[in-house]
Amino acid sequence: MILVELTEVPDTALPVARLKEHLRLGTGFSDDDVQNALLAGFLRAAIAAIEGRTGKVLLERTYAMTVDAWRRAERQPFPVAPVTSVISVALADAEGVAATLPAGSWRLETDAVRPCLVIPGFLPPIPTGGSARIVFRAGFGPDWAKVPSDLAQAVLMLAAHYHEFRHETALSAGCMPFGVTALIDRYRPIRLSGGF
Repeated sequence: MILVELTEVPDTALPVARLKEHLRLGTGFSDDDVQNALLAGFLRAAIAAIEGRTGKVLLERTYAMTVDAWRRAERQPFPVAPVTSVISVALADAEGVAATLPAGSWRLETDAVRPCLVIPGFLPPIPTGGSARIVFRAGFGPDWAKVPSDLAQAVLMLAAHYHEFRHETALSAGCMPFGVTALIDRYRPIRLSGGF
């Protein structure tokens, strides 16, 4: 399975002003905006880390998922949630020639943990050496107000941590402050098998 982000979060959707408040940065100066790009970078990194740990897409974007075999014969789970819409489903043969399935032939089964692409009966077979490409939208919403408050707070805390320790290179791999892990713990997926 290959998951590619086709669109990115616009800078205007990032809570830079909230992070400034969280960091208690001074205001009212002529150069108030000088750190905006740096803070936006910390926010993007924190969002990516939280999304990676939880499998939840915080701000809505478009993705393409490519698989060379269906996970199950009757449904294909998405690796992230919440999925808000499926835009297209196409099957490609070994030479890369693709055929798009009609929109009415499949549906999105919404689920907070494991949304799925479902086709009545069974999913059509993927040609030998070929693949299926599913383009979909995922995320809690297009703006920061739609993000659940605990996940939003975790992002601010982690971005502040990145800001505070921006010159530190000795932190161990996977280091995340306890308060952040406590906030995101209930969203972390539980894997009972080798798959998703």
